[in-house]
Amino acid sequence: MKRTLKIGFVSCLVLLCLALCTYSCKQSDPDAQDIGQSSSATDDGFKGKIELDIRDSKSDWAAYTPKSAPKGAPNILFVLYDDTGLGAWSPYGGRINMPTLDRLAANGLTYTQWHTTALCSPTRSTILTGRNHHLNGMASITETADGYPGSNGRVPDDCAPFAQILRDNGWSTFWIGKNHNVPEQDIAPGGSRSEWPTQNGFDRFYGFLGGETNNWYPDLVEDNHFIDQPYSPEEGYHLSKDLADQAIKMLRDKNATNPSKPFYMWFNPGANHAPHHSPAAYTAKYKGKFDDGYDAYRHWVVKRMKEKGIIPEDTGMADFNPLPEDVANPGDYVRPWDELNADEKKLFSKMAEVYAGFSEYTDAQIGRIIDYLEETGQLENTIVLYAADNGASGEGSPNGSVNENKFFNGYPDELSENMKYLDVLGSPDTYNHFPTGWAAAFSAPFKMFKRYSQYAGGTNDPLVISWPKGIKAKGELRHQYHHSVDIVPTLLEVCGIEFPEEYNGTKQTPLSGISMAYTFDAAPNDPTHKEVQYYAMLGTRGIWKDGWKAAAVHAPISGKGNFDKDQWELYHVAEDRSETNDLAEENPEKLQELIDEWFKQAEINKVLPLDDRSAAELLTIERPSQEEKKDRYVYYPNTAPVPEGVAVNVRGRSYKILANVEITDPNVEGVLFAHGSRFGGHSLFIKDKKLYYVYNFLGIKPEQVFTSSTTLKPGKYTLGMEFTHEKAGENGESLGNTKLYINEDVVAEGAMRTQPAKFTLSGDGLCVGYDSGDNVSNLYESPGEFEGGTIQGVGVTVEGTPYVNLEAEAKRIMMGQ
Repeated sequence: MKRTLKIGFVSCLVLLCLALCTYSCKQSDPDAQDIGQSSSATDDGFKGKIELDIRDSKSDWAAYTPKSAPKGAPNILFVLYDDTGLGAWSPYGGRINMPTLDRLAANGLTYTQWHTTALCSPTRSTILTGRNHHLNGMASITETADGYPGSNGRVPDDCAPFAQILRDNGWSTFWIGKNHNVPEQDIAPGGSRSEWPTQNGFDRFYGFLGGETNNWYPDLVEDNHFIDQPYSPEEGYHLSKDLADQAIKMLRDKNATNPSKPFYMWFNPGANHAPHHSPAAYTAKYKGKFDDGYDAYRHWVVKRMKEKGIIPEDTGMADFNPLPEDVANPGDYVRPWDELNADEKKLFSKMAEVYAGFSEYTDAQIGRIIDYLEETGQLENTIVLYAADNGASGEGSPNGSVNENKFFNGYPDELSENMKYLDVLGSPDTYNHFPTGWAAAFSAPFKMFKRYSQYAGGTNDPLVISWPKGIKAKGELRHQYHHSVDIVPTLLEVCGIEFPEEYNGTKQTPLSGISMAYTFDAAPNDPTHKEVQYYAMLGTRGIWKDGWKAAAVHAPISGKGNFDKDQWELYHVAEDRSETNDLAEENPEKLQELIDEWFKQAEINKVLPLDDRSAAELLTIERPSQEEKKDRYVYYPNTAPVPEGVAVNVRGRSYKILANVEITDPNVEGVLFAHGSRFGGHSLFIKDKKLYYVYNFLGIKPEQVFTSSTTLKPGKYTLGMEFTHEKAGENGESLGNTKLYINEDVVAEGAMRTQPAKFTLSGDGLCVGYDSGDNVSNLYESPGEFEGGTIQGVGVTVEGTPYVNLEAEAKRIMMGQ
């Protein structure tokens, strides 16, 4: 049978066109230079001498030799965790043991007032370029990009990446782990690579491009192509270990040929972002250690933070739920621990144990990198920065979740469902996230957590800097106020290079931050050199200036708008670190000064318009693609998974899936079509000679299973299913009816519901002939490769054409093969 697909549910035959390429040799202009004439300089900087005979000529290698780094320039290792507040880790008094971080803190500086943007992609963008996140087009995460200067999700040419400047000046550059700075529509095998790491100054990349990934079954990219994970969880795989392995390998490879060349490695492990996946042995280390609950933990850790000098002795404790009811987002409410029942306390405590185990396990892997640098004599002149990109995450809802994707689908969690997974939390069976109570506790002593840019709970994060050769102080604190935009100016100064005013023909936007290098030799409480920093995220906003902070009372992704009616609070954070004493009524002039300054900074940094739309609205914005919008899609076997951002969108609508198949073996089995994972997805497959369609609704058991009433024998078939949307459920899910087809015959039928938003943020793309990563259904094991026949192709339509018409067309073409 020909492999070319002629699929019958399209209105005309699918034609495969071969592009004819014409190559022409570029002729040099014989009049460009008289080779008999001596030349001592050319436009490309050549300063040698060119005569007719090379024996009479003089070469000049200087014009063609890559630039070397300044002598003695340091290596840079920047470790950037996700979703970790100031009250989590041991150097700050937290209950989570971080031996590697403790070691670095003892040999360097611990910063107590280092801030971020309150969300991951925007914070990474500030470290990528040294500019404020809106100047980078990164108002929020890439999945919420919109068509405005400050939120389009693409870094403009006037914000050249820092790694590119380092590479031009003689550094080897590596990005390991999480990216989340590539536009969603570009995360595709055929998508643009313009925003991928290797096009932004990095020699090598190994990690994942999305906002999160399954740590047991990750979506991996090496350099500029997608790859399969090297081995399975059963063989000991965990993403954090794999990333450390790859980091060490890249450094070893570099040192084998260029040992004197300094490196910049940006190591983004993905921890502590959901899903919280921890090896059982590390989870067990924390058994019972969070049984006192998040209320008690917060008071315990704040006392420890005061004892260690992290915060002043008179620092107050912010309320768990500081926003008024008419402003607050219900999903961010913290339930008091003493109001929980026994099962809830047991579940929530275990979720904290998993989070802690995940964090420490990843720290141990980073320790292997530090050990390698020390063993090879590189640690002395390596500046190590170890930080987090925003406060702890409240995306687990007040009740926690065994499947965080429910949050992104606006679907509530249920205790009875979650309790089924108590003993396997953190394993491949879960995609878990702790409740908002732990987010607030691990972000103590501040208000709120991730996404809240106006309060320190979302922005005040850990940062430890160690550089044995360049920092004399050991084990000291630094209380100067700083922000993630200050990282690039700091590293430029310690590396001895300047950022160019013009790059690749484009005048550059000035760096937004200032260097923190002065703090290396400062006293702990010396004044900061920073003057002003604005904040804006998902509808929240604030501004810090000269020790004062103005904060707008607004909840992120609340959908309430009315920003002109926001009430503003005023805090003197130089004296009130936890932002608990509102001075707005006492100092209206100071408040107005700061509000005016916020609007000034908003104009400079392209912040407007503000956007607080819901997660479901933001994640389903239609964005431009290099492919024309269509309602019919054809997919082929033996191709890489199609990422969800560019795959057919079946959310909230009727759809049909049809596969043209020839069965040659009576024992045929395997996946015809699959998209998603066990935590949300759907799959059409053959098992026990029967046709199955499974829709896995957010991982909630039981799966929605449709099984053919007849068996399949060798022959040519059109196999498919049809979902007819009838109405929306109370949580935005689609309710309707599904039919399973073998040719024109309905072989199963019944009610079904589909997810309102994405299957998962972790990837698990659309596949034909197999199921990548984590299997959609527990009725087969991944990869579930199709065996016993040939899949001609699979089509998906969302146009509303009756299934019987499409099937008839498919059958006609199939039988004509």
